[in-house]
Amino acid sequence: MSKTSELTFAAELDQPIRYIERTRSYYLGLSYENPYIWAHYIEVPFTPLQKPLNQSVLGLITTAVPYDAARGLQGPGAPYNATAKFYQPYQNSMEADIDLRIAHVGIDRKNANMEDSACWFPLAAAKKAVQSGRVRALSPNFYGLPTNRSQRHTMEVDAPLILKMLRADKVDVVVLIPNCPICHQSQSLLARYLEANGISTVVMGAAKDIVEYCGVSRFLFSDFPLGNAAAKPNDPDSQVLNFELALRLLESASTPRTTVQSPLIWSADPSWKLDYANLERLSEQEIARLREEAEQVRIAARDLRIKSVGN
Repeated sequence: MSKTSELTFAAELDQPIRYIERTRSYYLGLSYENPYIWAHYIEVPFTPLQKPLNQSVLGLITTAVPYDAARGLQGPGAPYNATAKFYQPYQNSMEADIDLRIAHVGIDRKNANMEDSACWFPLAAAKKAVQSGRVRALSPNFYGLPTNRSQRHTMEVDAPLILKMLRADKVDVVVLIPNCPICHQSQSLLARYLEANGISTVVMGAAKDIVEYCGVSRFLFSDFPLGNAAAKPNDPDSQVLNFELALRLLESASTPRTTVQSPLIWSADPSWKLDYANLERLSEQEIARLREEAEQVRIAARDLRIKSVGN
């Protein structure tokens, strides 16, 4: 066989990270003995596009949190900050000064960019789509979905509230952008709920296994670090390309469970995929420290959730 005809396979590592498997092994390694049960459906609700995008109002749904200096560190390099977490859906004006942060417990802090918000909130690309006539208009508000480990709460409490906001703003189609692993599940559950209630959706995500395991109508997968599902940092062309792919997916999908993978590549070296929640790369001392931090985070989040519900 000549050299020109030899098969040239990609590196075995260069495939989507299995976040369900990775996080299960991680928390078992931290001595949490009851693995999380991820949402899983076979049937998927599907609402075809009701009218052309150039006649549609588009909404953006994020799991990022509006910055509040009183809630501690939330910027680039900041560790997980439970006090910055939100527990109730919100809506904020598209015309306000928007400063969203992604201080989630499960984003890829080693590889994701926490400075360029276009990586997790594609507002500039959405505005360009309106300016070019690709979309008729953006909704007057954008919407925040809490990252909730309780699937029941997401479906029975948060999703109806978001739907009410969308209907008040006369939204026709929605782009959902998750960040951490649980964000991907929460946004997928919300997408299912909205599809069942007549709103066409597309998820722009980075955790392929979680989104497809849950089951959504349309999914634009970018093989990027968690927290940067919308685009590559400081790369306006990638922002526009990925958002256009999401719009095309809204138009072209004829059946549920339609997944399109973005052609964008995060890095020529796929070894970054070994870093996330990988105890094999950590010392015993580091694992012990992470175990203590995880327990402190769990307690802090529980107390904040109780306080939030009480208010």
